[in-house]
Amino acid sequence: MKVELYNDILKTIKTYNGPGRKCEKLLREKYPNVSDYTLGSIYSFEYQRKMKKNHQKFSKMTEELYRRYQKSVDDGQDVGVMLRLAEEITLSPALLARMILEKYYEKKSEESDEPVTRTFITKLMKDTTLIKDKDLAYEVYLCVVYDDQYGSITDCIKHSLGQEYELRLQRMVKDLNLAFRDEEHLRKHGYDKTPDIKLEIPIAVDGFIVNWIESKALFGDEEGHNIYFRDQYLSYWNRFGPGLVIYWFGFVETLQHQTEKCIIIREDFPINITLMDPKSIEPNLATI
Repeated sequence: MKVELYNDILKTIKTYNGPGRKCEKLLREKYPNVSDYTLGSIYSFEYQRKMKKNHQKFSKMTEELYRRYQKSVDDGQDVGVMLRLAEEITLSPALLARMILEKYYEKKSEESDEPVTRTFITKLMKDTTLIKDKDLAYEVYLCVVYDDQYGSITDCIKHSLGQEYELRLQRMVKDLNLAFRDEEHLRKHGYDKTPDIKLEIPIAVDGFIVNWIESKALFGDEEGHNIYFRDQYLSYWNRFGPGLVIYWFGFVETLQHQTEKCIIIREDFPINITLMDPKSIEPNLATI
């Protein structure tokens, strides 16, 4: 994707103040030539960044937010108190629900059979029937269900989408009759950080040797790519040599100049592939 188009999409997202669902609709109308998956991925990344900044700001106001929530419930307001509050302060509903839930159990720790830890709160967010206060349980449930950009439901969607494209990659590799090991096999053999595909015999893509392939069901921007490069791709390169990363929903064009000769980037499975014929390699007969 051209930098100018990417920056224009970001500008549209950053200047929009309404609900996220309406923003995604606006993006589809304004950029009809960009796929929904690509627009959704760009919006999701920008939303996550915004929520991280907002969380730092609102985490200092948790006591006040809890007080406002409790007062609304005590006053008999209609259900959806947290959703309305989240929209008012432009915070993720699921994130706000988590903050209020933590504060509730901190204040009433005697009602909890477990220590009020992050793991405990996560368990309640995933199964709101475990929350003893029925009003709070329903409010948290509404936030989790409504929030399509943050929280456990979003994580499940992203995980499912990631698996779908990993399977697509495996089918493509199998169709070419390429011998490979998948992530599960590599982990069983002691590798802690593993690419989705480790080729048994390298291939060449546009003259670049590829030993492994990583599938990313998202749009590649500079910030996200740099994090992946630091935490994943560099480890793969150290273990297996150069490889290929596929950002299925596209990537900003500047990434092509930041590979440091360790990887190449594509937005689909490459067509221009050169296969190596092991039979053509002369054996090394040198002896010591």
